[in-house]
Amino acid sequence: MSRRLLAVPVAALLLAGCAGQEPPPQVTFAAGTASAVARPAQYCDVQLTECTTDVAAPVTLAVPPGTPLQVTVPPEIAETPWQVVFSYVDAAATQIDQRSPVFAPDERSTWTLELAATDRLVTAEVQQYGAPAQPNAGEFPIRASWVLTASN
Repeated sequence: MSRRLLAVPVAALLLAGCAGQEPPPQVTFAAGTASAVARPAQYCDVQLTECTTDVAAPVTLAVPPGTPLQVTVPPEIAETPWQVVFSYVDAAATQIDQRSPVFAPDERSTWTLELAATDRLVTAEVQQYGAPAQPNAGEFPIRASWVLTASN
């Protein structure tokens, strides 16, 4: 009987210790009827003092030319500045790197990338900005990123 009483409080303490750590947010990339959910490839705490890298986090999704890519972020990302950086190959086989506007905190939680019918998406990366390293520095470091590699 005493073993059972001891085991319950120990298990409760272990669960309580884990409860404080939320898993990092995930981003959904969708093209047509298919979608892929990505874990962060890089993720830092709010103070940017502890960062992790997950080389297995990038996802692959078929994005045929002319198919819009919808990016959906959860509230944990949407409440901060974020943007999408992407690369595509145009009809002349030239790779072009571009980015969406930077979305202000709580401005939106989705964004749709629409390329010309002949353009082929190569990659798309959601970047969540962190606080500036120095007040009034004007530069905001990337706190986290979620990566998609497009296939055809």
